[in-house]
Amino acid sequence: MTSLIALLRGINIGGNHPLPMKELSALLTGMGLRDVQTYIQSGNVVFRCNQKDKAALAAKISKAIEAQHGFAPQVLLLEAAELRKAMADNPFPEAEAIPQSLHLLFLKEIPQRPDLKSLEALRMGNERFRLAGKVFYLHTPDGVGNSKLAARAEKLLGVTASGRNWNTVCKLAEMAA
Repeated sequence: MTSLIALLRGINIGGNHPLPMKELSALLTGMGLRDVQTYIQSGNVVFRCNQKDKAALAAKISKAIEAQHGFAPQVLLLEAAELRKAMADNPFPEAEAIPQSLHLLFLKEIPQRPDLKSLEALRMGNERFRLAGKVFYLHTPDGVGNSKLAARAEKLLGVTASGRNWNTVCKLAEMAA
């Protein structure tokens, strides 16, 4: 069995698309996924399964949520090894000391035509970013909420993304171990 991490996007944000984690856990368990664990209310799930086709499983999870809750969140699945590699490849290790300033945006696919020039133009002060395959690393020392770069990254990369701060990434890796 493989350990997978599901990153659900756009749930429990500002009262939109409410999905209690207890209900999500029961739904996933009912789908045959094993050892389902959730982390905080923003759609982080770790589980084990034999499914090899991650895209098909992500679509199945999204459809099951839609059938039960009336909305279909984007679901991105990562293998535990992919998450550990993204952590090991962090180009800003000194930022780990202030984990809320370091974000990893996990991308659905490798961007074919990322607009890195526009991303660079949005960079403010001491913000830094690096695109490495299917991970976009973003260091925002002055806060992600104030960052135009953070707000526009997904659009300028041209692919679906789901971001998590370093604290969450570390916790998910621990849970998947």
